[in-house]
This record gives sequence, structure tokens and C-alpha cells, in this order.
Amino acid sequence: MSSDPATAAVRIPRHLAVIMDGNGRWAERRRRPRAIGHRAGARAVNVCIDFCLERGIEALTLFAFSSENWGRPEDEVGALMKLFLGALEREVDELDRRGVRVRFIGERERFSEAIGRQMSAAEDRTRANTRLHLTIAASYGGRWDIAQAARSLARDVAAGHLDPDDIDERALASRMSLAELPPPDLFIRTGGETRISNFLLWQLAYTELWFTELLWPELDAATLQRALDDYSGRQRRFGLTGAQVAPAPTNEISE
Repeated sequence: MSSDPATAAVRIPRHLAVIMDGNGRWAERRRRPRAIGHRAGARAVNVCIDFCLERGIEALTLFAFSSENWGRPEDEVGALMKLFLGALEREVDELDRRGVRVRFIGERERFSEAIGRQMSAAEDRTRANTRLHLTIAASYGGRWDIAQAARSLARDVAAGHLDPDDIDERALASRMSLAELPPPDLFIRTGGETRISNFLLWQLAYTELWFTELLWPELDAATLQRALDDYSGRQRRFGLTGAQVAPAPTNEISE
């Protein structure tokens, strides 16, 4: 294999997590209603899905709507819910055709009955697909995720099915919303903010973080590729030293 960095293979993350930030500001800069920005942001979701399918990324988790977003102005939340329902109705057939499994995590009971039905229908329709695991975090918060995992373990303890001394990191991880997936390898946030905003607090412990000033509706494949190129050049140590995780030297003699 060539040692030239320009021709070296790019390391592909198995799991990509994204905070899709900047829809409202994108619209405001154009003197348009914030709902227009969210509509433009929905198109960027397709860009991201296409990119993952083309690059062979196995899992994509998108932060669509946080627990705190319910506190936004009522008209904006209403527009978001209408857009969310419309996207569910329009996109599921195409996602299913392309082998994408769709799953939702978060406090689903806070959504309307109509949206809840569409969520369940999308999950049922795509359950057998394996080409890309697409998780939509909606009405989701990382603190809520940890709390619901703890409650699940507490119920087992109360029922006599689990000894408290058996609760460790692995036990808690098994009750988290993304328990069936590997932790994200790469996290991307658009919009210029450099924080994780209560997203996947447990799962992002050793994830590589990448931030861009680009607003979410402006997302393109070139930006995503820059993030992958940057990720590929990083050394992931998981608490070890660089020497411990560096590739072992070969005994080959150059001619």
C-alpha cells in the first residue's frame, strides 16, 4: 500500500452521529420564516443519507428534535411537527427500497397520536433492512436516556431479577437507546456551535468530534468528506498511549 497520505485509504467510521444545527439561522439570513429553514434542512438529511450509503457507513444517528425543543415558540414547534409527519409519509418507501432501517429514539409519548403511528409504521416497514441503520433522535435528551436506562435496571432490582451489585457499565449500556449499535465513531455538528447539547451523553464518551460553521441546509458531500478525511487522520487511543495503539512495525526489508 502506498505511504503517500494523498493516496492512502480513508478510514470509514462505522457509526456517524450528527447534530443538524442552523436551520433557523439559515432562514433568518434570507429574511424567511424559520419553518422554511427546517424544510431546507430536511433536504440536507437526504444528502447525509446518500453520503452514508455511498461510503458504506453502517449507522447514522440524527438529532432531529431535543427534549428542550418543546419549549420553542408554539408556531415553530407546530411547523416542525407538520414537516416531520410529511417526511415520514413521503420518505419511508424510498428508504425501504434502498435498504435503510429506520428507528426512533426519545420520549415518543410526547408526540401526537398520528406521528406516533407513522413512527411505528416506518419502523415496522424497514425492520429487516441492514444496509444503513438510520436512527432519528426525536424528543430526545442524553440525560433522559441515562435516566430511563437506570429506571429499567431499578425495576429489575425491585422485581428480584437483578442483584444491585451486578449493575456495571455494561449493564447500563445494555438499556440505553442505542444499545444494539456500536458507539458513534464520529460526531458532526453544523452551525458553528461547539458543544454536544445533551445528545448521546453516554455514547459519545470516546467519539471523535468535528464542528463546522456551515449551516445545516448548506450541507454537501464535500463537507462530509472533509469530516471523514479529518477523522481518518486521527489516532483513537481510548485511554491508552499512542505507542500502545500504533501499528506494530513490520520486519520487511525495503529493496
